[in-house]
Amino acid sequence: MEYTYQTQGVCSRTMRISVEDGIITQLQVDGGCDGNLSGISRLVAGMPVEEVIARLEGVRCDDKPSSCPDQLARALKELL
Repeated sequence: MEYTYQTQGVCSRTMRISVEDGIITQLQVDGGCDGNLSGISRLVAGMPVEEVIARLEGVRCDDKPSSCPDQLARALKELL
């Protein structure tokens, strides 16, 4: 299953997430900090959706109420 999520309130714009049998197979992010988001994309590949949500939900960026990792958790919660 492929899912596209429009982020809100962060530097990245769009996240394209591929999930098979509850496991993230690929994450592509448009915009944001390329190095950090490329690293996050590699780290979450092969991880269960629920584990990624548990680890990333609530992470904040500076004084913003969210962050790119938190936006990923929000996108994954929509998939459940």
